Formats: sequence, structure tokens, C-alpha cells
Amino acid sequence: MLDYRLDEETEALRKVVREFALEVVAPQIGGFYERDEFPTDIVRQMGELGLFGLPFPEEYGGSGGDYFTLCVALEELARVDSSVAITLEAGVSLGAMPIFRFGTEEQKQQWLPRLCAGEALGAFGLTEAGGGSDAGATRTTARLEDGHWVVNGSKSFITNSGTELTELVIVTAVTGTKADGGKEISAIAVPSGTEGFAVGKRYSKVGWNASDTRELSFTDVRVPEANLVGERGRGYAQFLSILDEGRIAISALAVGLAQGCVDESLKYAGEREAFGQTIGKNQAVQFMIADMEVRASTARLAYYRAAEKMLRGEPFKREASIAKLYSSEMAMENARYAAQVHGGYGFMNEFPVGRFYRDAKILEIGEGTSEVQRMLIARSLGLG
Repeated sequence: MLDYRLDEETEALRKVVREFALEVVAPQIGGFYERDEFPTDIVRQMGELGLFGLPFPEEYGGSGGDYFTLCVALEELARVDSSVAITLEAGVSLGAMPIFRFGTEEQKQQWLPRLCAGEALGAFGLTEAGGGSDAGATRTTARLEDGHWVVNGSKSFITNSGTELTELVIVTAVTGTKADGGKEISAIAVPSGTEGFAVGKRYSKVGWNASDTRELSFTDVRVPEANLVGERGRGYAQFLSILDEGRIAISALAVGLAQGCVDESLKYAGEREAFGQTIGKNQAVQFMIADMEVRASTARLAYYRAAEKMLRGEPFKREASIAKLYSSEMAMENARYAAQVHGGYGFMNEFPVGRFYRDAKILEIGEGTSEVQRMLIARSLGLG
């Protein structure tokens, strides 16, 4: 019989993160959002809580947990704010996880302890301006010269790439030509501050305003040959496997946003009075909030199912795509409903649902668009 109740340890973690989100993040994140400022001190406190080390072994400074515990933490953070949640998700899934999954023992010892402690952030440089969802269209190149990789090119929309905590970016680059004539794409770790590595200004974004997202450029950037992460020519394949896990994490984040819309709407509906009674007594508002709760609850089950299969070592690609697709679209719907419940206040950034609305859209785009998820699900069914 299925049992999706959290065990005692995970439930204790959930409560700690929930308390942190309400007491530390909620009172001040609106200001960071309005100033378009990265909340460095909040991120450091997340590190002190051990959130960046959740799915990593203790030997590398981690907490010895699993990927599902990370997802639970992401959900609770996103119930209050998605900027800090995506900072954690990208720092773990895209910054540290490739080193843990594919790096050498020397690379793990060098990078993971600080990444797990939240003392440093890592990023993953995959997307390029002309590529978008076509990550195989990489134009950035890296050639071996005197025991060093020489990297040239640029990357776009890279999260956690320019903060004062950022210590490295793992970059995908064309390192040669395969036997079939295709591109040989490898992953190479480039430390921050390396000569020729330039970090652009923060993007002016619709949402995730307290998250760091930038363009990167590489001009004859030289790093040691030992900075190759994983096998040469396997960088793209490695990323795809990392992305499958990341989709579960993004689904958890989307569920958090969807649940946050329920939380805020319940609170507002119980306080706001119109025509002599609180608006929560109106059936139209009751039905909107009931539908929001249905979406959040169902989306949660989807990412729980995907995480369950992943942790059992079973194929989970289809379930990850289902969870990511459904939860991101339901987050968008809940944000729209929550703004409607709040009326004019739902259009104000000072109210959390205004930020939720702005933050929700990227969930249907980042780490694989909704169209890509539908394509992957169709393929898994034998179509296409």
C-alpha cells in the first residue's frame, strides 16, 4: 500500500525550513525583489541550515540525505519566495551535482565541501543565445593546448553565475568532432575570476528578481586539463541526466508556489470584507480557492511519485516530465486565481501573490519548456 507520509526526520526538516521561510525570508524578501538585489545574507543562512548539502554524503560536507529532502526544502521555500528557492535548486542541482555525479575524487574534495556548506555557489553554463531548448547547438569551444583547455564562446541565462559567493561555472563546450561527424561536447569547470572569463550585468527580468541571472563570455580562458568534469565528449549526455533530476526539483518548487497561492488567498479571504462580510463567505471565492488546493495537492503527488521512482533506482524520465509539466502549469493557474482573489492588491508587488504571478511563468520555460516535456512524454509512449 502506498504511503506518502514524510518520515520523522524529513518532517522535522520541513518544519525547520518552513519556520526559516516565514521568519527570515518573508519579512525582507519583498525589499530585495523591488531593489533587484541578490539576498546574500539569506543565502548564507540557508547554507548554515545545511540546505545546500542535503543530498550529498557527509564525507564531502553534506547532510547525508537524499534528493527528495532537497525537494521538500524547495517546496517550503517557494511557498514564500521563488528567488531563494531557485538559488538553492540551481546551486545544488546544476552547480554541485555534476561534480558529485561525474567529477574526479580530487574535484569532489576541492569543490564540494564549500558548495555543500553554502559558503560558495556553483553554476552550470549550458544555454546559449541562439540555442535555447536546443542545447546540442553549442557553439562555445574548448581546445587542448599545453595541458590546458582554452575556452571561447558565451552563455546566456545562467543562474548563480555572478554573485559574490560564486566560485565556479561548469561550462559545456565543443571539444572535437565525433566519428559520425557530430559535435563532441564536454563539460569543463571554470573558476570565477579566471582571466578572460567575463560576467555580464544582471538581466532585467519579469520575475525571480532576487535571483542572480547573467550572460557569460569566455575569451581564451585557460584552465587546467584536469578541470574536465566527467568523460570527454559526454558533457551533453551528463547534462541530460542531471536535467531529469532537476525537473523533479523544479516541480517541487512549482508546488511550493502553487501552495503559497493557497496560503495567501486563504489569509486574505478571511480578512477582506466587502458588502458586509468577508469575501471568503462568497461561494465564488470558496470555489476558486478549493480549485487551487486541488491543483497544488495533485501536483505534489506527481513530484512525490517521480522522486520515489528515482530513489528506487527505476527509470523516472517520464514521471519527471509529467511532474514538471503539470506542476508548472498549475502554479501558473494558481497564481492567476490568487491574483483574482486579491483583486487590485493582487497587482501590487508588495503583496506576495503579485510576486508569485511574475515568478510563475518561468516555471513553464526553464529546465525544459512545457512543449519539450510533452514531446518527451509522447516519446516515452512510443510516439514520434
